[in-house]
Amino acid sequence: MYTPNLFQFTNDAEKIAFMKRYSFATMVTLKGDIPIATQLPFYIDHSSDKLVLSAHFAVANEQAGYLEASQSLVIFSEPHAYISPKHYDKRESVPTWNYMAVHAYGKAKVIQDENAKIKVLEQLITFHDEAYLEQWNSLSDKYKQGMLKGIVAFEMEVTDLQGQKKISQNKSESEKQRIIKHLNETEHTVEKDIAAYMGKISSNHHKPTTYKQQ
Repeated sequence: MYTPNLFQFTNDAEKIAFMKRYSFATMVTLKGDIPIATQLPFYIDHSSDKLVLSAHFAVANEQAGYLEASQSLVIFSEPHAYISPKHYDKRESVPTWNYMAVHAYGKAKVIQDENAKIKVLEQLITFHDEAYLEQWNSLSDKYKQGMLKGIVAFEMEVTDLQGQKKISQNKSESEKQRIIKHLNETEHTVEKDIAAYMGKISSNHHKPTTYKQQ
């Protein structure tokens, strides 16, 4: 990922928080020399010294058959907004786009154990819709077994975590405030999200860190 110093996340904790907030991500895997991709909801586990992502494919999805052959890339990306040059002080300005994204790299491992597959499903349920867990627990074993046969569950230990947070850090405070005001007045949630992140920009700059394991 191309990440200019000015637009980097502060640290891994900030990247992980972003991943959890926008956990419906795109997983890219190689089929030979052709990249193939699927959009999936992920569970992000950083309870230990490892960062592990888990999710599942439908059995019919051919991408599941290539998971263990090479590294995969999971792209977490959601809020973005067009930024008009009308907000800038100088007339000699051009349009741009504000956005945030995190790229997680690692080699996925297919989960074969039935109990481990159930754990993946229950982690996703707990994270995305905890109220549904009671209904899930009341379902018949026959139904659950049918569900398990229809999915390929996997987990991926993250070995490289990269992120870019391009939200007008290179603009003056007055320019940023005009952009924030404009984005907050739109009807689009993703633009309001960008405005909220812009509002959190600190005047203190911290040295960014990168999540890597040897």
